[in-house]
Amino acid sequence: MAQPTYLTAEGLSKLKGELDSLLTQRRPGVALRIQKAKEIGGTVDNAEYDEAKNEQAFIEGRVRTLENLINNAVLISEDGGPKDVVQIGSRVTVLNQKGKKDQYSIIGSTEADPSKGKISNVSPIGKALLGKKVGDIAEVNIPAGKIKLEVVEIA
Repeated sequence: MAQPTYLTAEGLSKLKGELDSLLTQRRPGVALRIQKAKEIGGTVDNAEYDEAKNEQAFIEGRVRTLENLINNAVLISEDGGPKDVVQIGSRVTVLNQKGKKDQYSIIGSTEADPSKGKISNVSPIGKALLGKKVGDIAEVNIPAGKIKLEVVEIA
């Protein structure tokens, strides 16, 4: 069985929009480019034809990837679910070893954006936080060593 793709409703909508765009706009456009390139100079030593075929291969690969992600989507609850334990969809406030508070939203890897505090459930920090309760300490192995994060709030 394929791996589940954890997505918010917004993330699923974005993926469906991208898939629709590829199927209705880019795929027909590249097919037309291939046809025109073949008419102009055949298929041998034709840079336009080669470029269009490469783009077609990229589009088809992306279509398959998006279809797989969408077909295996598991929606993350909008309300974050129970607030007593960290799970996918939780917003977690942690206290690091230097006394600084950080807030993370635990989401699926497809939508992860660490610069915005959105971390994947399979990232080192995400994995360490899953299943923790307020007051628990999560030990995270990072390239620089091991850090400890205390869970101070789950929203």
